[in-house]
Amino acid sequence: MNDFILSCCSTADLTEEHFNSRNISYICFHYELNGKEYEDDLGKSVPFDQFYLALQNGASAKTSQVNADEFEHYFESFLKEGKDILHVTLSSGISGVINSAMIAKETLEERYPERKIYIVDSLGASSGYGLFMNRLADLRDNGYTLEQLYDWAMQHRLNLHHWFFSTDLTFYIKGGRISKTAGTIGGLLGICPLLNMNDEGKLIPRQKIRTKKKVIRAIVDKMEEFADNGLEYNGKCYISQSACMDNARAVADLVEARFPNLNGKVEIHSIGTAIGSHTGPGTVALFFWGSTRTH
Repeated sequence: MNDFILSCCSTADLTEEHFNSRNISYICFHYELNGKEYEDDLGKSVPFDQFYLALQNGASAKTSQVNADEFEHYFESFLKEGKDILHVTLSSGISGVINSAMIAKETLEERYPERKIYIVDSLGASSGYGLFMNRLADLRDNGYTLEQLYDWAMQHRLNLHHWFFSTDLTFYIKGGRISKTAGTIGGLLGICPLLNMNDEGKLIPRQKIRTKKKVIRAIVDKMEEFADNGLEYNGKCYISQSACMDNARAVADLVEARFPNLNGKVEIHSIGTAIGSHTGPGTVALFFWGSTRTH
């Protein structure tokens, strides 16, 4: 039995059952919906269908990351039990949460000099970050030490690919990911932008694709281009979606048809309330292991 805690933030967008079954601890982000505060608690406080329906009906949402005091309390609960910690954060390219984790780490290392706390910037988000955590849990269960797991995480975090598209540009315009003019024209022409996460963990628009049918095919083409061993890919594949299960299922069906050696069926998860506050409804994201991400 490993004597350390493998931990992440709720923004890894897996279910509570998944986290528990893999023995992965998590700490929750926060969000406001029409001014009322909630924890990003994997859909327990506000079920995902209700959350996205509220957004579609014009509700306002904003998020706040885990602060240093929260991390300190969370980490200390494990340190008091004599456990070391490997905590993986949401990408620094879209959140400053790693800074809060590092402040807590430095404070606690003075208080518990015999304990070890490692912090990893996932450079990932949503269920891609979740797929990364799942692999770390596999390695931990196969006997990796804390130090070995930290080294592997730092060396391989850019091998986790994130590709996504949206059929509703409203929240991408609000968040400044897409200009208002481009978003308006894109909506009129039925353009679904294809984006990915680069080597700095930032969201980058890559292609403007007209029609949903074409963008579904294009996102799977990206998996064929970048996945380990191409069409012979034999790893796991996750999808996350925000109130557009039909689109997610269409991507999953195409992946399963094109990649016959997948490790199990494609797993489809919901984009959680923290990340969903920024994407809004209509986003499908595809995650897989592949070549090292660049620029």
